[in-house]
Amino acid sequence: MSMTRHACTIGLTALLALGACTQSAMAPRESAVSPAPRPTGLRPPAPPPPAPEAAAPTGPSGNSRALAAYYARVQADLLARGLMRTDGGGPDTQFTDTMLVRNFEAIALREEYARGEGLVPSEGEDSVIKKWVGPVRIAPEFGASVSPDRRVSDRNDLIVYARRLAAITGHPISVSDRDPNFHVLFVGEDDRRDIVPRIRALVPDASARTLQLFDDLPRSIHCLVIAFSDRPGSYEYANAIAVIRAEHPDLLRQSCIHEEIAQGLGLANDSPRARPSIFNDDDEFALLTDHDAMLLEILYDPALRPGMTPEQALPIVRRRATELVEAGGT
Repeated sequence: MSMTRHACTIGLTALLALGACTQSAMAPRESAVSPAPRPTGLRPPAPPPPAPEAAAPTGPSGNSRALAAYYARVQADLLARGLMRTDGGGPDTQFTDTMLVRNFEAIALREEYARGEGLVPSEGEDSVIKKWVGPVRIAPEFGASVSPDRRVSDRNDLIVYARRLAAITGHPISVSDRDPNFHVLFVGEDDRRDIVPRIRALVPDASARTLQLFDDLPRSIHCLVIAFSDRPGSYEYANAIAVIRAEHPDLLRQSCIHEEIAQGLGLANDSPRARPSIFNDDDEFALLTDHDAMLLEILYDPALRPGMTPEQALPIVRRRATELVEAGGT
């Protein structure tokens, strides 16, 4: 915030003029007359007490407010263009079992980012099945800048979504503060300095490259999730951390919850051909769709085991995709 200062030149000039009159030649040098006491009303006023120190500013910083305004414009623009749909898909988004298999292969069996290279996009390298085997216990954590009302709202959104995911996958997924292993950090720009220390506390052996991802997120990255195994060479997820910006307006915020948790369950990539889907950077859909629910149901079929290659997994995927599409979905 900028402030203007006004120079007090008038008062200073008057004070100098009065000071020049004290050495007048007409004033007697001695006097036998004791001066009368000066009337009380003519005494110079006591100096005012020092102004109290300015209170520390409250509320979000200028950077945080600017970021919130930016994301509000982003959401408004997407909605004005008919994007960020919340209907889950409809007659205009029909898909076949063949399309479902193709999209599963692109989203679950391809790398999104080059391994060990941070946010450098992959060139489409094959991956393997990655998923949770043990229960998923999701816990929200909030930066100091997040208001109490917003904390309640975000936690409730997580609870509702976790129940839906558990019903889709048949896997134990819940919101719990007891020994959580999927941490969702809602943090604002004013909480930035706390992110890396918290991640280091949650995952002590996290690489410097991983920590750098969270420390220097460009504003084009609305949210981010990273999942970890508990031992080298394993494809069983044991821990995950998602970061969601506190400056997001409601729908963008909920969209981040849906996409990052689903990606943290094992649908880690995006595909421009996936429709109707949140795993598509075109932002047509804001919330998990019927198509995406089928992808999750396929992924958590017990026949698909962590570490399976595309050659091993795709026959199972084709069978399950046909069954789901013919049955009309989950």
